Amino acid sequence: MAFYIGRYKTISMISKYCESLTRFSRRKTLTVDIHGVKIGSSHPYCLQTMTNTPTSDVGATVEQSITAFRAGSQLVRLTVPSLRDVEFLREIKKSINDKGYHFPLVADVHFNQRIAFEAARVVDKVRINPGNFADSKKFDKVDYTNDEYAMELQRIEEEFVPLLDICKEHHTALRIGTNHGSLSDRIMARFGDTPEGMAESAMEFLRICMKHHFNQVVISMKASNTMVMVQATRLLVAKMNHEGMNYPLHLGVTEAGEGEDGRIKSAVGVGALMADGIGDTIRISLTEPPECELPVAQKLAVFFSNRESNPPIPEIENYPVDPFRFKRRETTPVLNIGGTFQPIVVSDFSFTPLQNSLLPDYFYTEKYGSPETAHCVPAGGQNAGAVGNFAIWPGKNTEAIRLATFISVYADEINDSALPLLKNLSSKVLVINTRNNNGFADQRAAIVRLMNSGIKHPVVLKREFCEDTLEDLQLKAAAELGGLLLDGLADGIWLSNQGSIQQELVVSTAFGILQASRIRMSKTEYISCPSCGRTMFNLQETTRRIREKTAHLKGLKIGIMGCIVNGLGEMADADYGYVGSGIGKVNLYYSKELIKKGISENNAVDELIALIKQKGDWKEPE
Repeated sequence: MAFYIGRYKTISMISKYCESLTRFSRRKTLTVDIHGVKIGSSHPYCLQTMTNTPTSDVGATVEQSITAFRAGSQLVRLTVPSLRDVEFLREIKKSINDKGYHFPLVADVHFNQRIAFEAARVVDKVRINPGNFADSKKFDKVDYTNDEYAMELQRIEEEFVPLLDICKEHHTALRIGTNHGSLSDRIMARFGDTPEGMAESAMEFLRICMKHHFNQVVISMKASNTMVMVQATRLLVAKMNHEGMNYPLHLGVTEAGEGEDGRIKSAVGVGALMADGIGDTIRISLTEPPECELPVAQKLAVFFSNRESNPPIPEIENYPVDPFRFKRRETTPVLNIGGTFQPIVVSDFSFTPLQNSLLPDYFYTEKYGSPETAHCVPAGGQNAGAVGNFAIWPGKNTEAIRLATFISVYADEINDSALPLLKNLSSKVLVINTRNNNGFADQRAAIVRLMNSGIKHPVVLKREFCEDTLEDLQLKAAAELGGLLLDGLADGIWLSNQGSIQQELVVSTAFGILQASRIRMSKTEYISCPSCGRTMFNLQETTRRIREKTAHLKGLKIGIMGCIVNGLGEMADADYGYVGSGIGKVNLYYSKELIKKGISENNAVDELIALIKQKGDWKEPE
């Protein structure tokens, strides 16, 4: 039975995915014990990663697994593409133990049920993909009657239960990992390529687990699109709560990419959920060596370890936001802010940009060191000649507030006494800051108060940091602002940092957060997987080469996939796709259309550039 939770908007229904919108609390889950590593709300966040060596290369996989464990991975996942690889798993596990290490190993299985059956007898946890465990993925259009669909569910149960029996016998845990890129044709036929389809794909298997009293289960909703990943996970939680389930959740943005992009995208998606108390184990999927993922996951875990709202934030009694579908808050535009204008970036002060760096939309400047005589000055583009006066709320000079374009206000100042005054003002942009330990909830609550009062002033979210390390700024800012942007609550962001990070990098981080939230494209987007034992080419080197030649193609989305497991589906919204099809062989896609097949890896990047030119999307670098 489909449960269309997304149609509900009352707080009683919203609470089904989140215990409180203003008070941080981990979602209560049961505990899954994976060879001594415990996952669930009663335990600290569990960190994990995945090897990218062929499982058949036992020595390399053993060394990489140990390196990942030393870097902080509490369990390590290995790909198992064939039955022969199950024997390699035995060797790997023995060799790791012989070297004096004892940590759980997870088998990653796609397509072949027999592999999952055999792997469950060897490792501590098996990950299956409901999109291809008992279903096909041929991109066929299939229509099912209700009776036919019910028969398919019965078939899945018959094929899935033997795995549960083996897991019970060998005390093996299970992850049901739904991927946006590999939903089955059956799910696609009924739900489409949607967050609803992702959540229902997992629920079908969870209902079988519950029916057969198997509780050692972790679930995940993975997508390269942060909006899809967050909405699907929220829907899954709402559905589980509705049906009395409390399984723990694995979080991660798949194909997040590398460097700045991969870190910001991961923090936007994972942070949006962790901020609402959702998530028990984390994997950051970077196109980098596995051990590079762990420090990022650790920083996010620490960041969300102390989120008590201080001072307390009043509960939201009427929530006018649908957290399962994106809709931007309705506002009356001021200058080029709000309305249908793309969200803006504000910067503290003017700077000399580095070559190819992004300019903010507005610079904040003070006259004579007084915020009351400050301005927001456009950097160029639309309304380039406009200057917005700046005022502080609540200010003694009410005339200054009346004349100002930008009003700086703390979230807790948007209260019952301020709302009528704000409502009577016209053509204002509210710059909402926070001084609450739980700034995410504080700013959300303030915007909800505006919405429930019918106040349509555009909102710029300001956050202040004091970071000396760029990665720390990227992760904290993206984790704090991501959920607010994914819910369409803001018309711009303003990052202020008092540490020793160059201002142009602070601005670049702001643009990166908007792009990762899928609400403003300012550079090329790379949807690149983190590599695994199935990868058909050197993913890191290939991504670097493609980036070097295409980084100037603003707004273009390029998928770079090591194999076809999630390739075509995960690139659903990519303009071009570069997918491994065999050892040293590559398929090229234009949207979802296969254009060239089995190209030599040596020529594939040049062939990709030629395809982009052929389709008219190429521009010469300036």
